[in-house]
Amino acid sequence: MSSAAPSYVVRVADGPADREICFAVRKEVFVVEQGVPEDLEYDAYDAVAVHVLAVRDDGVPLGAGRLLCGEAAAAKNGGDPSVGSLGRLAVTEAARGLGLGAALVRAIEDAARARGLRAVDLHAQTHAMGFYERLGYTAYGPEFPDAGIPHRAMRRSL
Repeated sequence: MSSAAPSYVVRVADGPADREICFAVRKEVFVVEQGVPEDLEYDAYDAVAVHVLAVRDDGVPLGAGRLLCGEAAAAKNGGDPSVGSLGRLAVTEAARGLGLGAALVRAIEDAARARGLRAVDLHAQTHAMGFYERLGYTAYGPEFPDAGIPHRAMRRSL
């Protein structure tokens, strides 16, 4: 019996069914595991975001994230429409340690490049800053609370 980790694919969400998979992963990680109120987890940006998901070969959802562009991103990054906003990055507990988080970030960066963006901003939970630093992000500005969890703004040029 093989002990190899199951393989997975990371891709841009295509249509309502994929978006529901993304929402289910986010609910599991943020609402159930971290206690973020459900009405804060989902917002108007979900309708205009580029959603990215990771799904195991057998269809089990493993992770999700989103990219905001244009006016939606500018509302989060200080007003610069050439900078995308990475957010709602979530990997299910069972899938952590497989490199999925990094694969999702890179897929979001690829989507940003394809849309002509020059950089990507994000609001990292402070405990996750090391993860983003290893992927080339640099923190800026003061720590701030979001849904009662400490965060820092970070950016990576593309």
